[in-house]
Amino acid sequence: MLHSALALSLLFITVSSNLAIIIKKEKKSPQTLSRGWGDDIIWVQTYEEGLFHAHKSNKPLMVIHHLENCQYSQALKKVFAQNEEIQEMAQNNFIMLNLMHETSDKNLSPDGQYVPRIMFVADPSLTVRADITGRYSNRLYTYEPQDLPLLIENMKKALRLIQSEL
Repeated sequence: MLHSALALSLLFITVSSNLAIIIKKEKKSPQTLSRGWGDDIIWVQTYEEGLFHAHKSNKPLMVIHHLENCQYSQALKKVFAQNEEIQEMAQNNFIMLNLMHETSDKNLSPDGQYVPRIMFVADPSLTVRADITGRYSNRLYTYEPQDLPLLIENMKKALRLIQSEL
């Protein structure tokens, strides 16, 4: 009786440890394309890929330009990644792209090359919306951590515009 109880206990321990290993392996690893902006968001790799998916899915494309060594980019990234409403909208309603390099595409720098900047492509012409901007007149597409309410409102505006223009 003691022998069978011991054998049963060893079997239970073995099965439990193997099950724990399987569960650990299935855990989703963070996407490297997120670069800290939201590991549960599906990110596209290029602007062209983003335009393709935006057109195909009828979702707005949100483009985030940032640099790893920029304190303003890092501060915005931190609050962006922690904001549940932004993360939920980005996951479910947007095609998302974050770029850490400048592009030769003038459509992505209509008022200059600075970081951080967030732009929306939310219409059938697949161009950056000039009517969805931040609060600065000299850097139209920049946002700071305290600008999250404006960013959330602009995300909602992009969603409304893409629905009304289809």
